[in-house]
Amino acid sequence: MNLPGNLHIFFLLTVFFLSACSQKSHQLTIGVSQCSSDEWRNKMNVEMKQEALLNPNIELIIKTVDDDTQQQIRDIEVFIEQKIDLLIVAPNEAAPLTPIIEKAFDNGIPVLLVDRKILSDKYSSFIAADNFQIGREVGNYIVNILNGRGNIVEIKGLEGSTSALERDSGFKSVINKYPEIDLVIEEDAAWLKEEAAKKMKEVLSQYKRIDLVFAHNDRMALGAYEVAKEKDLAHKIIFIGIDALSGKDEGVEQILKNKLKASFVYPTGGDKIIQLAWNILNGTSYQKNNTLYTALIDQTNAQIFKLQSDEIINRQKKIQALNDKIVKFSSQYSLQRYLLLSISAIVVLLIGLFVFLIHAYRSKNRLNIKLEEKKNAIEEQKNTVELQRDHLMLLSSQLEEATNAKLLFFTNISHEFRTPLTLISGPIETLLEDPKIDKDQYRLLNLAGRNVNVLLNLVDQIIDFRKLENDKLPLHLSNNDLRNQLKACNEVFSELIDKRQLDFDFQVAERKDYTSIYDLDKMERIYFNLLSNALKYTPVKGTIVVKLQKIDYNNQPFINIQISNSGTSISIDNIQHIFDRFYQVDSSMHGSGIGLAFVRDLVELHNGTIKVESQNEITTFIVNIPFVTDLDKAKQPSSVINDRILDPIDFISDLDILDDIESEEDLNQSTVLVVDDNPDIRIYIKSILRNKYNVLDAEDGKEGIVMAAKHIPDIIVCDVMMPEIDGLDLCKKLKSEFSTCHIPIVLLTARTLDEQRIVGFETGADDYISKPFNSKLLEVRIRKLIENRNKLREVYAKQLLTGVEKSTLNIQDKRFLEKFHQIVEDHIADPELNVENLGKSIGLSRVQLYRKIKAITNYSPNELVKIIRLKKAYSLFSTGEKTVSEVAYDTGFTSPSYFAKCFKEFYNESPSSMLKRMECVG
Repeated sequence: MNLPGNLHIFFLLTVFFLSACSQKSHQLTIGVSQCSSDEWRNKMNVEMKQEALLNPNIELIIKTVDDDTQQQIRDIEVFIEQKIDLLIVAPNEAAPLTPIIEKAFDNGIPVLLVDRKILSDKYSSFIAADNFQIGREVGNYIVNILNGRGNIVEIKGLEGSTSALERDSGFKSVINKYPEIDLVIEEDAAWLKEEAAKKMKEVLSQYKRIDLVFAHNDRMALGAYEVAKEKDLAHKIIFIGIDALSGKDEGVEQILKNKLKASFVYPTGGDKIIQLAWNILNGTSYQKNNTLYTALIDQTNAQIFKLQSDEIINRQKKIQALNDKIVKFSSQYSLQRYLLLSISAIVVLLIGLFVFLIHAYRSKNRLNIKLEEKKNAIEEQKNTVELQRDHLMLLSSQLEEATNAKLLFFTNISHEFRTPLTLISGPIETLLEDPKIDKDQYRLLNLAGRNVNVLLNLVDQIIDFRKLENDKLPLHLSNNDLRNQLKACNEVFSELIDKRQLDFDFQVAERKDYTSIYDLDKMERIYFNLLSNALKYTPVKGTIVVKLQKIDYNNQPFINIQISNSGTSISIDNIQHIFDRFYQVDSSMHGSGIGLAFVRDLVELHNGTIKVESQNEITTFIVNIPFVTDLDKAKQPSSVINDRILDPIDFISDLDILDDIESEEDLNQSTVLVVDDNPDIRIYIKSILRNKYNVLDAEDGKEGIVMAAKHIPDIIVCDVMMPEIDGLDLCKKLKSEFSTCHIPIVLLTARTLDEQRIVGFETGADDYISKPFNSKLLEVRIRKLIENRNKLREVYAKQLLTGVEKSTLNIQDKRFLEKFHQIVEDHIADPELNVENLGKSIGLSRVQLYRKIKAITNYSPNELVKIIRLKKAYSLFSTGEKTVSEVAYDTGFTSPSYFAKCFKEFYNESPSSMLKRMECVG
């Protein structure tokens, strides 16, 4: 249904509204790091703020550290991380702050030093009064008022501060020329009044005659004055300071009160600092060193200077008040503009919704008429279906007895394998005992006998595997010597070991008793399977080492068996799954992959443990079985709980024993499942397809459903007419299941009526071929269906990469992938999320899930999970609120480095560069 034209207008207005609201001038951020908090620096801060108000594009951030050098270093680190546009610094101490200021400068941040310098020239500009010159002028003034003679005390600022050092140097460059002026003592008071008072007490206790005290600021001069006044010596001493600030209890007021003789103006220059910063940011010309000039303030000009300063302060207050009004008016204007645009958008929305409702109402009426017609047709179909259902129920009841009889018959036959095998084994043993047979006959009979025993062993192990799954496999405990048992087992493999020229070493820790209580038969199966596995993967002239020893673990004795073989190492990913059912490290080797899973279950049944280690092309299986000599303890229930979910499919065990031979499938070929109750038809179709495909076959619909769920073939060729479950029911069943709904199905039938074909297509069949059929036609139909399925898979794989959503899947597959995506999204931050857990959540085995995902998306489940994680990471980056490490852990990656590698491979861009680009866009 198309949207009305007014809604398009609404969308355009909404876009305009959002773009209008988002318009914002580029802000320039200036960070200020003040070394201390006093009246002089507060005045500088006020001047900088007022000057910054004249340019709304400047955002000023001021941080004060109260003479804490380490805190000032941390504040500058924060400014660097925030990537400010310019840094203004008044260093508390020169040496400690030099490295961090150099770091800011090297990172491309212009640096403006104020009042104090650092021990480097890595800064953009410096602005301050000439402290050396101020020191000289103080010295000349003191020489004049003392007439070239007298005792002087100098109270200096913070040790290490460049301003204190320069004032001291300028002062001494003058008084050192006058030998009758004696600088009796120099004290460091760190710019503080209290510290200066303390120093003055010490001076007065040591010297009886002091003519003049020179302090590097007015606060320290006042502190010294108050101590002298307490001792009734203030009228005999002249006190001189630096700063000459206006305001209550500041330097100018102390001069007017005759507490200080004089003070020298140390200009704050906050307005000039911001002007210089603006020039640096705009690239206009500026000087590296900028000097602010001083002036002498004493009784002759203090009153005039105070009046001028008060007038300046009043004007600053008026400017601040005007600025507050401007900010208020700007806020009101922005709010009114926003409300106007919002009301306009709401009006357009209401108009669009009104038109939409009218259009929807008319469409609803038309749909109701059509639904009424369909309802009547469905009622007629319902009546017809009910009649057919009654007829089918009658047929079903008639066939049920015959079906049950057939099932019972075939079940009894399957359980009678042991009888004919026994009848074969007995005559063979009798013939082998006949001394008249020659060597060739003996060899052939021995070969037949060994394979009969293999079949018997397989039947026993299949039955035991079934019992183990149902927790009904008992332990038959007895007292046995494990060392002798393993030696006897080794002899069985001696011929193969010699034939393959293997270096076999059986090592036993001597003088140890290995007589323990365990299940003799099950221990033999554990060892046979592990040794067979080692033989399977050991190359010719390779090495196999078996170690038997006793160990203690948690103060409990255990028998330790280690079976090592040379060859290719097993990857960490394969080791994690090596004991999973149906998992194979090398799919080219014989076996179906349940041997090691069965071994693990048998070990755990003995309350033991098994693990595998693989490195430097040596693989070692390590089994620990409790060493038990008390039969009552051995009979205690196992502490190992088997909580694995088994697949609802009948498994066929391959215990990976020495003589087990299984045909190898070419994994590069597509797999075709042929389902037909006629064995000649199955043989014929297999002969047609076996050169191009891996061909599996099933003799009826029931077996076909099981094999389809187990093997997940690429295509199924199925006869329609079969007993119990026919081809239509098989098609309907497979197309309704998540694990098999994607598999193309070709139906073979002797029915040629169109109505019969329609029924087949209604069940979900992809193609119909009538009997008798042409072999070339069958080949072409199969090839084309597989090619089409591969194309759909490639299209969907590209959609995953590009993010373009198009419907290329059927409803069942789409729902399946939506469910898979949702489960991954719900556990996106869990690094332990794996295929087995996903399979449990969806209701499929690990193998079924792997084949299903691979068939639909052309990716393995692990690859698809990684793609979902990376797409989630991309969306988190778009918010700009998290770092690369936070996003990596939030999306389930175990390390940021591995996440960065995967992200760059997928998006062809590193996470850090994408995050930076996102921040620039934002």
